[in-house]
Amino acid sequence: QVQLVESGGGLVQPGGSLRLSCAASGFIFSTYAMNWYRQAPGKERELVAGITSTGGSDNYADFVKGRFTISRDNAKNTVYLQMNSLKVEDTAVYYCNARRINIWTYNYWGQGTQVTVSS
Repeated sequence: QVQLVESGGGLVQPGGSLRLSCAASGFIFSTYAMNWYRQAPGKERELVAGITSTGGSDNYADFVKGRFTISRDNAKNTVYLQMNSLKVEDTAVYYCNARRINIWTYNYWGQGTQVTVSS
């Protein structure tokens, strides 16, 4: 059974930091690209950051470049999102996503973790 379990969300003041984790099980983690998405109330889900299966390449949305860092540990089947210099507008539910595309597309989602940035 595929599982993606996010943790590390919470309430933080503007300018603060949080580190999200996503523990994966039920599939071959090292063969999947991993992504973090977020969804704020009343808005569509948007891509925050992504990392290739080997961790050799990553990409970021413009609104988090220079502040967030995605990483993965294939030995631990875990992907991370280090979030620094948090802003009020970063408030959202953050979702972990696993994706693999070959002949078929495999796409898995976690349940999400709430991040609230407020003074």
